[in-house]
Amino acid sequence: MNAYDASADVVAADSPSAPVAVPVSTDRIIAEKAQGVGRLRLNQPEKRNAISYSMWLGIVEVMKAFEDDPEVRTVVISGEGGRAFSAGADISEFEKNRSTADQIEVYNHATHIAYQTITRFPKPVIARIEGFCVGGGMAVALCADLRIATDDSTFGIPAAKLGLGYSHEHLRPLVDLVGPSFAKEILFTAKRFSAAEAQGMGLVNRVVARSDIEAFTLDYAQTIADNAPLTVRACKMSISELTKDPDERDLSLCREMVDACFASEDYKEGRAAFVEKRRPRFRGC
Repeated sequence: MNAYDASADVVAADSPSAPVAVPVSTDRIIAEKAQGVGRLRLNQPEKRNAISYSMWLGIVEVMKAFEDDPEVRTVVISGEGGRAFSAGADISEFEKNRSTADQIEVYNHATHIAYQTITRFPKPVIARIEGFCVGGGMAVALCADLRIATDDSTFGIPAAKLGLGYSHEHLRPLVDLVGPSFAKEILFTAKRFSAAEAQGMGLVNRVVARSDIEAFTLDYAQTIADNAPLTVRACKMSISELTKDPDERDLSLCREMVDACFASEDYKEGRAAFVEKRRPRFRGC
């Protein structure tokens, strides 16, 4: 063999296996894992996967389980039914859960923790987007590291049509991703934007045909899962720190994570695999 050929080095351990269900306290969230990829699916298709209060709590529950699971190396978040990633928060609950100051505080805390849990997740997170990706649903997608969308997806934040307020903390991921000018356009107009427009703004990384979205996203996730976990985590941490204000950056932690890569068994394995022209088998240590 004169060139690296990953397909020539597939071993039995890498062969497809049935997904394993991950327990979650609400049936409105489906979670499973297979071959290093965790999958979290918003499961309220009759409401375009509008996110209820119990679902916000379920997102945190599942992401923490994936974080603690060494078998999970990357996570894909998606919506069930094909019509929507998520149409945002479940407005039908607002009268019950968001009509008083105390209720708003409790509800906002739940959403804040959910966003924070995804944003600070130490492993790569991909949002697989089909159809509507609006409001709180778009906020969830913005917390992911990568966004892959179908060519018929639509994006928007309709806060200005509902009288809702977004804190500066919740707006920062949008501004960091698309810049102040596009962020203002999205928020001021409250319009829905096409997948092509979203990609032009930098909202999404890739746009693919609806028929290809499942295979394309899983291939991306599997590619990441097969790479050296310590390297991927160190890169994610460093990029995250670089987006912070200079006086808030933990550069010493970034250096420690880079040093850990060079001191790892995976670094030895990567060098050996390159010399031997075979697929590396990374273990995350």
